[in-house]
Amino acid sequence: MKKIAFLFPGQGSQSVGMGKDFLANSEDTRVMLELA
Repeated sequence: MKKIAFLFPGQGSQSVGMGKDFLANSEDTRVMLELA
């Protein structure tokens, strides 16, 4: 299995739920998170 990483820019731009759009709109993301 390939290793996958989600990278977000630094410098304080992180916010709660920023990966939520990936989960809501990407079937591939849902599958990978369920397998993790």
